[in-house]
Amino acid sequence: MLVAGALITGCSKGNEAAVEVRNSRAVSAETEKTSSRILEMLAVKGKVTESGAMTAPCTDSGSDEKTFRARHPWSVHQAPFVELEAGMERLRRELPKDGWEIVKDGPDSSAAKSPQLVAESAGREFAVDVRLHKASSVGNAPDLLEVTVESACYRSE
Repeated sequence: MLVAGALITGCSKGNEAAVEVRNSRAVSAETEKTSSRILEMLAVKGKVTESGAMTAPCTDSGSDEKTFRARHPWSVHQAPFVELEAGMERLRRELPKDGWEIVKDGPDSSAAKSPQLVAESAGREFAVDVRLHKASSVGNAPDLLEVTVESACYRSE
């Protein structure tokens, strides 16, 4: 699975038979639960976007239409930038304690070179991509932490 530059295995082309069979609703629920745990680790008091996990075909699985992954994008905003920075720093400390491996910690590829943290869960069932964005007058963008949690690929029942 690809999450903004991080590779998670699970449904590489030619390996569809090895993909675990799972119920898409259960995977979406687990993805949302994982997102909630990330939010707890951030411990930032701000407004969180209201969105749920959604499923999509695994694009790296060739022509197999039965493989899917759950994706849950959300953000924290309406908090001072220093609090958002502190939340990202807490993630750097807490993710490894919670069984995650940080696979990227540095600037993203955007023109703003926003700080980015990418981690994979111990069993590689999930990946998280967190980016810290400073307010910009372009598009009237606020300070925010952008978070995307993705599951590994699964085969639908």
